[in-house]
Amino acid sequence: MKNQKIAYTFAGFVILFWGTSATAFKIGLQYFNFIQLLFWASLFATIILFFVLIFQGKFLQVFKMGKTQLKWSIFLGFLNPFLYYFVLFKAYDLLPAQVAQPLNYIWPIILVLLSIPILGQKLTAKNIIALIISFVGVVFISSQGNIDIFSKSNPLGVFLALFSSTIWALFWLYNVRDKNRDEAVKLFLNFFFASIFTLFVGVFTKDFWIISANGLFASAYIGAFEMGITFVLWLKALNYADNTARLSNIIYLVPFVALLFIKLILGETIYWTTIVGLVLIISGIIYQQLRSKAIQNI
Repeated sequence: MKNQKIAYTFAGFVILFWGTSATAFKIGLQYFNFIQLLFWASLFATIILFFVLIFQGKFLQVFKMGKTQLKWSIFLGFLNPFLYYFVLFKAYDLLPAQVAQPLNYIWPIILVLLSIPILGQKLTAKNIIALIISFVGVVFISSQGNIDIFSKSNPLGVFLALFSSTIWALFWLYNVRDKNRDEAVKLFLNFFFASIFTLFVGVFTKDFWIISANGLFASAYIGAFEMGITFVLWLKALNYADNTARLSNIIYLVPFVALLFIKLILGETIYWTTIVGLVLIISGIIYQQLRSKAIQNI
């Protein structure tokens, strides 16, 4: 019971920090383009995770990789953080935060769909029902408060937000196969290689080296509380948890907490369609997890 309380304490900080991420993205994009934001946030996350590994006495594990593990880290680092945040930040650049954030949360549904061709899972009626429920939620959120979805919707932004969920689901499926390395070490290497990928893209991007103090501050916050420290806290929470499934479910509080910060800090008027759509998406995810063992069998 004591360990479970510690787990919920860590999880509470995770919900708080991840709940501020959407707001931090929009603030950062006021001062940096999405490629600059990705580079500096990834770099700050890499530095933070470097010190985490030093503190935990794990940094030397970085140099004990074989060639296969090195290639695996490069591949995973390309998927996430590089490609995932590359697509996600562009989605935030095109959409209101209250639209991009919930759409990005559909990844558990996509995870099950991708597990069909990748892991040989069977598509069940329950999966289809969950998908339909969540899809209706996507339609509501995309409408941005207007029943005529095509009057205000940004199709490219919606596509990118949903595509980022697909990238995250792919990353999750491949990452769980790499079971023989410490998660913090893998995270550090992912962000290290993502920083290199982003730097390579950045040198061909206009105004990449124009620095903004406010942009750096936002990037540092994102690197710390969206990417670096918060992932470590979440791993700690899972390690202490007596019931990881129950703990994992409370993470669905994040998008609702995010709406609060979006309203209070960004001043966005929260559309009724956002709330309805978010409830539908979360309902579809929970229905799938309660009624299906697809994810648990991965």
